[in-house]
Amino acid sequence: MSRSTKLFETYKLGPITLANRLVMAPLTRNRAVPGTFVPGALAADYYGQRASAGLLITEASQVSQQGQGYQDTPGIYSKDQVAGWRKVTDKVHARGGKIFIQLWHVGRISHVDLQANGAAPVAPSAIRAKGKTFVNGGFADVSEPRALELSEIPGIIDDFRRATKNALEAGFDGVEIHGANGYLLEQFAKDGTNKRTDAYGGSIENRARLMLEVSKAVVAEAGAEHTGIRISPVTPANDISDSNPQALYDHIVDGLSALKLVYLHVVEGATGGPRDIAPFDYAALRKRFAGAYVANNGYDFDLATKVLDANAADLIAFGKPFISNPDLVERLKQGAALNDWDKNTFYGGGAKGYTDYPTLAAEPAE
Repeated sequence: MSRSTKLFETYKLGPITLANRLVMAPLTRNRAVPGTFVPGALAADYYGQRASAGLLITEASQVSQQGQGYQDTPGIYSKDQVAGWRKVTDKVHARGGKIFIQLWHVGRISHVDLQANGAAPVAPSAIRAKGKTFVNGGFADVSEPRALELSEIPGIIDDFRRATKNALEAGFDGVEIHGANGYLLEQFAKDGTNKRTDAYGGSIENRARLMLEVSKAVVAEAGAEHTGIRISPVTPANDISDSNPQALYDHIVDGLSALKLVYLHVVEGATGGPRDIAPFDYAALRKRFAGAYVANNGYDFDLATKVLDANAADLIAFGKPFISNPDLVERLKQGAALNDWDKNTFYGGGAKGYTDYPTLAAEPAE
């Protein structure tokens, strides 16, 4: 029995047509080749298995070594990384899928052991985050950051631009800028982490500047119709906070809409936690933004259906269910049971808990 809802309708996202309205959210898996941070052979299998999603968004991928914050996360700044990603996009496209890469700079959520010559991670201000990162095979406190010099900011913007160029060379259908979850662009935007007194600090306009300048640079390289962004207005992830998130994000979204980005991917509530952690008017963002609205955080079939029917979102991102259900689209369509995920294999390791979850077709009949 196939369930018929808007979730399984095609959707035109800029120049590409998605087979359905399910988006696979970016999910960090820490399985790139150590030292080179090239996505390995298993990554092509993993994304290829999930190509029935309307749109796949890759795990966050650092735009430079400085942008890395966790062990064995893939990069998109070297020729070898581009070649590794090309195998991923080829496999996804061979199976009829569409795939964007998420571009990442972690800012202060890093560790000296991941930085060139053991340097301090960078941030808008020298404020250490209360939190841990995954490094040297385990979890460790993040390192004390240093504040970026004004003269270094153009270089960061250029890293995003170069990563975008690399992503297109690797065959991606587009890129998603990571402006969420307490990483660099959000660290600049929010006043809990940004205490600067120059052109990138103080007022909402100044704090939002880096996110909008990065977006402008990425759009110049990829085209607005191939550029999305992820934001998380009220998440406390990675020790992030803002005193007036509604005003801040109303301003940011106006700027993103003016740049004509193809989608706005919004983490509603606390990343991976309660959706109602703080009051926020997401509908206001949707009204302000001309492109597609991708809703994310704790969605299941019923909530997705309800939100799409109410026209409160255009696309729905699913995270953890895609880890354990390569054929999530088909399972939801049939109302079939979902595989449980194994938390112990989320980060690092090999095929176990990565490419070995069964599909319905592979399961014996009852």
